Amino acid sequence: MDIRQLEYFLAIVDRGGFNRAASALYVSQPSLSQAVRALERDLGSELFHRIGRRAVLTDAGRALIEPAREAVRSLETARASVAAVHELREGRLDVASMPSQAVEPLTSLVSAFSRRYPGVSVTISAAFTSRDVIDMVRTGAVELGLLASAGPLPDKEVVSYSLGRQRFVLVVPADGPFAGRTAVESRELAGQRLIVGQSGTGMRAYVDALGEQGIEFTVAVETEHRVSLMPLVLAGVGLAVVTDSWRDLAGRLGARVLDIEPESTLDIALVARRGILSPAAAAFVAAATSAADS
Repeated sequence: MDIRQLEYFLAIVDRGGFNRAASALYVSQPSLSQAVRALERDLGSELFHRIGRRAVLTDAGRALIEPAREAVRSLETARASVAAVHELREGRLDVASMPSQAVEPLTSLVSAFSRRYPGVSVTISAAFTSRDVIDMVRTGAVELGLLASAGPLPDKEVVSYSLGRQRFVLVVPADGPFAGRTAVESRELAGQRLIVGQSGTGMRAYVDALGEQGIEFTVAVETEHRVSLMPLVLAGVGLAVVTDSWRDLAGRLGARVLDIEPESTLDIALVARRGILSPAAAAFVAAATSAADS
């Protein structure tokens, strides 16, 4: 049994006979009759009494009408739902992001995407390192990932789309060191208490590199919870080396943000699995790359 057979059956019921149904369906009467016979064989029962040119429903035929209409309506609903997804009137998009990139550029990207496609729900999953993001995309846990990387990405595992760069900055409390300054030399971090992320993150790699250069500092806090960075800085626990994505938020919370010289940056990229993307993911990638190019 297939849905086409049910549609043919209902056309005969609604049109009152095989001839009219065939005309309405733009099929030949023999083809229509063959489809109905196949349906009757599948059901093991005749659906019509054929009296001359008339088709009179049997008891089995009358019993089939309601479930047939329900099946056809369900298929029409399914087709409409798929069309809605393709037209992005509804749907879902799963994105994994590292914490700093979840501040920016993800906030701006999702904001622009949601304004254009308000029916698409965006689910954001946390990933602490670029390797985490790549693995989540590669295994299909999410469709897209946003990450920061100091080096090239493994292009055999994912497809990457460059979204630009973010420089490292220093966040200090309003009454903290370097008053009246807009920039600080990296060597001036010697002797400071720093709040750092866990291994595998770009901000941790930068701080570790300072130590390798002979710049001695104290690790006041190592945290996986990036949301604790600003409260810790504002409480005077230490200073934080973060990417420029934090600048606006830190300023609104009352912290000061200083450029670190010489400039050092991370590459920001959106990554996806190889192959065909869902309509929502394809639209998100297109919007993100367009924004990066503008």
